[in-house]
Amino acid sequence: MISKLIGFWVSKATARRLRQFEKKLDCCREVQAQLLKQILSANESSEFGRQHGFDKISNYDDFVKSVPLSNYSYVEPYIEKCKRGQTSALFGGDQKILMFALTSGTTSAAKFIPVTKKFLENYRRGWDIWGIKAISDHPGSYLRKILQVTSSAREQVTESGIPCGAISGMLAQHQRYIVRKYYVTPCEVAEIENAADKYYTIMRLAIIEDVAFISTANPSTALTLAQTAEREADRLIRDVHDGTLDEKVSVSRSLRNKLRGRLPKRPGRAGQLEEILRDEGRLLPRDFWDLSFLANWTGGTLGMYMPRLLEYYGAVPIRDIGLLASEGRMSIPLEDNTAAGVLDITSNFYEFVPQEEMDSIADVDSRKIIDEGVTPLQGCQLEKGKCYYIFLTNWAGLYRYNIGDLVRVVDFVKETPVVEFLSKGAHSSSITGEKLTERQVVEAVHRASDDLAIRIDTFVMMPQWDDPPRYRFYFESAAAAALPQGDLRHLAELIDRRLQMSNIEYDAKQESGRLGKLDIRQVPSGFLIKRDEQLLRARGGRREQFKHRYLYNEPKDLD
Repeated sequence: MISKLIGFWVSKATARRLRQFEKKLDCCREVQAQLLKQILSANESSEFGRQHGFDKISNYDDFVKSVPLSNYSYVEPYIEKCKRGQTSALFGGDQKILMFALTSGTTSAAKFIPVTKKFLENYRRGWDIWGIKAISDHPGSYLRKILQVTSSAREQVTESGIPCGAISGMLAQHQRYIVRKYYVTPCEVAEIENAADKYYTIMRLAIIEDVAFISTANPSTALTLAQTAEREADRLIRDVHDGTLDEKVSVSRSLRNKLRGRLPKRPGRAGQLEEILRDEGRLLPRDFWDLSFLANWTGGTLGMYMPRLLEYYGAVPIRDIGLLASEGRMSIPLEDNTAAGVLDITSNFYEFVPQEEMDSIADVDSRKIIDEGVTPLQGCQLEKGKCYYIFLTNWAGLYRYNIGDLVRVVDFVKETPVVEFLSKGAHSSSITGEKLTERQVVEAVHRASDDLAIRIDTFVMMPQWDDPPRYRFYFESAAAAALPQGDLRHLAELIDRRLQMSNIEYDAKQESGRLGKLDIRQVPSGFLIKRDEQLLRARGGRREQFKHRYLYNEPKDLD
């Protein structure tokens, strides 16, 4: 009863934050100008601030003249000093670095993003606003269990002793006690290194609980959890009945001891699960949980996971968690079943560069400074329907920083844009000027496989320098037998046709013979998943945030 009363007052306080945030959406320019002033003032005594004349910046125009648009390599020397304990390289006053958030390692080696107390407070406030809106829209989820999947906040340590890892893990550790009480798993579960053992442990703890919603960045994580329950049904039921965690699960003795109090014998629940398995032939979350909603990314190519989530979880609403990364939260979705979210104007100062201007710059990702042929715009200057790349200035010591994300403006809430994530900038390819995007490829494959009633679990597509050059398409399917050659040719023809319909340059280049027809290869089930795991290990990323890359812009040897 006491915890419910405390939870009620906490939710009231958070609801006030939501109302305050909504009021500010009508003053985008003023809110952003004030935030920029605060960030620059707090850090003008830093090495970066002195070298870029922060003390002389009085408005946005001064800021543009003093600090260039840039990539990570521009700020990296200052971050390296921070890693050695020289916090004043990027931060003024007595600010401390709590940790370095590591980027997900999706397209390159992991980057180190400083996390200060102020940065963490802003990040958490964004989650509070998102959470109270999602729960108020789904009142059946109130004061029920939350299954949140995070990664470790301490994957490595700098030479000065500062932990480096996932900001999701740090946020979980710093969550209010009353909220943590509703988490299905303790923070220590994030430290389990073996992925299969981690997911089994999460499901073992969660399957006996009244879970209201699942929160995880990547929908593939929610899918993996469901598949773990299906694959390990007998073992899970036995553990639930006996009040155990299978001894084959590789967790530390201290964690096993900590979990013991969360694993009571539940023969009644085991009986329910056995009955579901017997009647349905599968043990799926849609049959053993009454979920109010799922919370995960849905934008860009991740929409491809939605049919599989429907299969395992049923027709549950999905609330996108918003455009967020190690570098900061950028949007807050306020409705279900859309990737679009209103810009979080209270956490970061934003600038936007039109897509066509960025795409016209050769080797933009390899440059330190992006200073030619671009017209940065503020949020209040954007146009509905147009696409832009985002640049951040925030409390993480990032200034006019190229986040690399391409977004589309779908609407405005008062003066503030509502944006949806489309792709990382690198997720496009152009062999002969066709400028093929990953989004176009995913949609083409999805429609072609539907037309032929062929289930494609995952795939990659990449250029091949044949004569003429062409794209090669590798895919895997859960089907035991390989597709006949005739079906493979038909699938390739349908994908080509769909790409021709969505990309006039692709059509023109194939019509003129400058671009060859699609070359298709089926690989064994699990082949591409194992390749992703190898990429993760090589880049130091983490599974929960890793976005499988469907389109590459250079050849890869997969044969």
